[in-house]
Amino acid sequence: MVTFVDRVTLHLRAGKGGNGCVSVRREKFKPLAGPDGGNGGNGGDVVLVADPQVTTLLSYHHSPHRSAGNGGFGMGDNRSGAAGEHLELLVPVGTVVKDADGTPLVDLVEPGTRFIVAPGGRGGLGNAALASPKRKAPGFALLGTPGWEGDVLLELKTVADVALVGFPSAGKSSLIAAVSAARPKIADYPFTTLHPNLGVVEAGDVRFTVADVPGLIEGASEGRGLGLEFLRHVERCSVLVHVLDCATLDPGRDPLTDLDVIVAELAAYPVPDGQTPLLERPQVVVLNKVDVPEARDLADLVRPDLEARGYRVFEISTVSREGLRPLSFALGELVAAHRAEQAAAPAPERVVIRPTGADRAFDVRVEGGTWGNIYRILGEKPERWVQQTDFTNDEAVGYLADRLDRIGVDDALYRAGATPGATVVIGAGDGVIFDWQPALSSAAELMTAPRGTDPRLYQGGRRTTSERREKYHEQMDAKAQARAELEAERRAEQHGWDVEEDA
Repeated sequence: MVTFVDRVTLHLRAGKGGNGCVSVRREKFKPLAGPDGGNGGNGGDVVLVADPQVTTLLSYHHSPHRSAGNGGFGMGDNRSGAAGEHLELLVPVGTVVKDADGTPLVDLVEPGTRFIVAPGGRGGLGNAALASPKRKAPGFALLGTPGWEGDVLLELKTVADVALVGFPSAGKSSLIAAVSAARPKIADYPFTTLHPNLGVVEAGDVRFTVADVPGLIEGASEGRGLGLEFLRHVERCSVLVHVLDCATLDPGRDPLTDLDVIVAELAAYPVPDGQTPLLERPQVVVLNKVDVPEARDLADLVRPDLEARGYRVFEISTVSREGLRPLSFALGELVAAHRAEQAAAPAPERVVIRPTGADRAFDVRVEGGTWGNIYRILGEKPERWVQQTDFTNDEAVGYLADRLDRIGVDDALYRAGATPGATVVIGAGDGVIFDWQPALSSAAELMTAPRGTDPRLYQGGRRTTSERREKYHEQMDAKAQARAELEAERRAEQHGWDVEEDA
C-alpha cells in the first residue's frame, strides 16, 4: 500500500462567476422605476497553503480532482449573488508547484504561505451597475466568467538542514533514529527506506532537521536501484553527511570506494539554477558501526586517507551511541554558520510589476485559411468580455462592440488589413467567430430602441411614404396577376381547352 507520495498531478477547477440580473424596480404609481438587477457572485478560488503538519501528498494521489464553489446569480432589488466558497488545499512545506508544461509557478518553502493556483471566475454585472446617464435602463446584464480549469504538478522537496546519503544498509535510518525522535523502518536488508524520513536534532542552542533518503548504488544516475528519484529531497540541505559502512560483508566494497561511488552519483545530479551544486556544500564523513572490532580497525585504517581529501571524519556507533554527541554538535556548528551566512546575504532584488498599457491590451494575428485570412484577437480583456456577453440579447452585443471599439480593436483590424465582412475570431482555439462589421461600433448609448435590442444590428432603416406606397402597389399587382392565372386555369378545365394551344 502506498504511504508516501512526493509527486502528484492535480486536476483543478475554480468556481464559475454568477450571472448578473436584469430587473426593473416596480413601485406604486411607478411601474418602471429604474433598473435594480444585482451583480453575480465571484467564483471560489483554489488556494494552496503550506502546512508544516502535512508531510506527504498522499491524499491528492487518491483524489486528484478538486473543485471550488460557484458564485450565485444576481437578483432583483439590487441583491448580489453569494460568492463561491474557496477551496484550501494543505500541502507540505517545500512543495514546488508547476504548470502542465513543467514550468515552476511557486516554491512554498515558508510555513503558512498561500498561493492562488486556480482563480475563480468574475461575477457578471447586473443592469443596475451598467446604468449610466446615457443608458438609463439597460435591457441586459453581463454573464459570469468561468474559473480557471487545468492541471498542475505538485513536487515535494524536503526542507532539511542536513542530508544523510550513502549505500543501502549503511546505517542512515539507524543514525537518524539515534539522534532524533524519528522512528523510521530499520531492517537487515537493502532498500529498507523507501521514502525520505525527517528528524529534529538539538545540539546546544542549535536546532536543525536531518533528512534520510533512500540508499544510492553505482549506476543510480542511469536508473539502477531507486535511482536519483529521491535526491530532490537533498536539494535544500546545507550540509551533506556521507554515511559509510565499515562492517559491510559485500565483496569488493570498502569505505573509500563507497564514497567515490556516492560522490560520482551526486555529481551527476543537476540542481536548479541559482542553487549551490551538491558537491560544493559542506560535507562530513561518518564511519558507522565501529562497535564491531573489524569495523573499528578498518575505520582507523581509512581515516587518514579521508582526512587527506579534506573531509571531517567521525567514528560512530548507533548501537553503543559512541561518537553521536560530537557529531551532533559539529553538524550544529555547520548549520549555524550557514544560517548566519544567509542572514548576512543581501536581500533579493525587488521585482516591480507594471500593468500593460491600453495599446498593448490585445494582439491581432493574421492566420491564413481556406477561404481567406482569419484575424484572431488575443488578449485578457477582449476574451473576458466575450465570455460576459449574452449573444441572444442584441443590446448586449452592441455593448460588446462599443467596448471593443474603445480599446482600439477596429483600428487594429484596419491596420492588419481586415475589410468589412472579414472573419474575426476572439480567443484561442475555436474562440468566438463572427463577420466583422465596423459600422456596429458607435454610440450604443445614444440610440433609442426597445429594451434588449440594438438598431445597429438591423440592416435598413424606416421606409418612407413613397417606398411603402410603391411596395403596396407591387403587392396588389402581384395578387391581381395571380387571380387572373387561376381564373384562366379554371375556365380551361371546364371547356377542356388546351391553355398553351389556345394561347
